[in-house]
Amino acid sequence: MKSRRTTLKTLAALTAGLLVPSRGIGGNLFTPSDKFGELLPLRMLGKTGEKVTMLGLGGAHVARCDEKTAEALIERAIEGGIRFFDNAHMYGNGLAEERYGKFLVPKYRDVSFIMTKTTATSGKKALSELEDSLRRMKVDHIDLWQIHSVGSPEDVDTRIEQEVLEVFRKAKESGKTRYIGFTGHRDFNAHKQMLKRTNDLETCQMPINCFDPNYKSFINNVMPTLVEREMGVLAMKTLSNGGFFGGTTHFEGGDNPKIVPNVVSVKEAIHFVWSLPVSTLITGANDVPMLQEKIDLAKSFKKMDDKSRMNLVERVGNADLDGTKVEFYKA
Repeated sequence: MKSRRTTLKTLAALTAGLLVPSRGIGGNLFTPSDKFGELLPLRMLGKTGEKVTMLGLGGAHVARCDEKTAEALIERAIEGGIRFFDNAHMYGNGLAEERYGKFLVPKYRDVSFIMTKTTATSGKKALSELEDSLRRMKVDHIDLWQIHSVGSPEDVDTRIEQEVLEVFRKAKESGKTRYIGFTGHRDFNAHKQMLKRTNDLETCQMPINCFDPNYKSFINNVMPTLVEREMGVLAMKTLSNGGFFGGTTHFEGGDNPKIVPNVVSVKEAIHFVWSLPVSTLITGANDVPMLQEKIDLAKSFKKMDDKSRMNLVERVGNADLDGTKVEFYKA
């Protein structure tokens, strides 16, 4: 408990360095905006120099819903001030990327930070999937390309030996992607191995939520290194991908004990994540009302103090919940 408390306190103290001050010339307050309207607050993407909105739209759900809802989600994201857009080659067998190419890129490419990912385990396959992604989204480059879903130290080693990382380096050198990173949600040891093997990656996407410090923790075991290296931290599974709602399969709630609303509220859970040094929180929204809820939470965000954060972690830790069910996706 003491180690967990110290880690959270130290990490939270570093959050201020990510925030982009909303002050203009002469110190006058202003709200960031572009030609499409007011933006959500901006945070630094590690040491890349990029400023990204604190909330991003998840691409997996863009593939899962019908086309009308997908278009509505993208439009509402833009209207609500989101400018970070997540995707992956695998989502809907390419459908999510195709929908970005149809609904996001034609109107909003110049204001959007677009990220996609590949699960390829060979350099040849990774390059092929990158070309697919560019074609589907109708872009000549992406802003961030990530090695997707590393599952174990052995998986990391295999991908590096099969030249996946080398293809990523060359893609950045050629301008097909501006930045490169990696993701995973199964085993924090995979992340530690990737960080051990290379210093080339600029971002990391991983599970960050108020239950995580109690079970096979990415926050405790990975985030300190990410902060030390000034990497952009992308938060996913902030409500445990349905696990907070009693589910044990991706995207779904269920009949298991529920962290939300039995132990914490959605607001507490989401504001906990933003109180740590994350660049953006990627939300998977089934529909426009669900997305609007997260937009409203971003607008109302006030950093939680040490006591409130630890109270939240201890509440879920003392609730006698089975970690294998709450965070069912961890190995």
